[in-house]
Amino acid sequence: MSTHAKRERLLLADLLEAAGPEAPTLCQGWTARDLAAHVVVRERRPDAAGGVVLGVLKNRLDRVQAEYAAKPYEELIQLIRTGPPRMSPFGLKQIDEAANTVEFYIHTEDVRRAQPDWSRRELDPVFADVLWSRAERTARILGRRSPVGLVLRRPDGQTAVAHKGTPVVTVTGEPGELLLFAFGRQDAAAVGLEGDKEAVDRLHTAELGM
Repeated sequence: MSTHAKRERLLLADLLEAAGPEAPTLCQGWTARDLAAHVVVRERRPDAAGGVVLGVLKNRLDRVQAEYAAKPYEELIQLIRTGPPRMSPFGLKQIDEAANTVEFYIHTEDVRRAQPDWSRRELDPVFADVLWSRAERTARILGRRSPVGLVLRRPDGQTAVAHKGTPVVTVTGEPGELLLFAFGRQDAAAVGLEGDKEAVDRLHTAELGM
């Protein structure tokens, strides 16, 4: 049975392939090739992937990612499609779903929304609920660097506190849009912001996310 992570994986691979290696993405300074290399290294090189969160491994991550980015683009796309190697924890359905659903959704939108003719896709209600569940669970991690109080709110009124403090800014939108905002893609997220103007401006340029 297909999972949300598997569906987003294949969609990401298709979009990267269609965009081409030199296409821009929402990841600052990264082309589609760089993003593809990041995805592959994250799954296949745990010895380097830790550099995403551990500064001591950052140089190793940059070196390994550059090595993968130098590979043929078609090879990178195929590695994304086929998924992690057999012995990788990402190969387990439960871990894949937990670790990759949001990761692949965000990167899919990184490719989609960097293109001049992009269009917003409608997410099915089940997937939207899954994304909201992840947003609730990770809100405080994603919002820890917010310079103001931050509340995420769905249109139906469900809320998650991402950062305590004053003044408070409430960001309202569909779950996928809220995740994009909380992951630092504020300019690309279709959301509404309520709060003091200065606080809204500070939040809009803050470095949110992991």
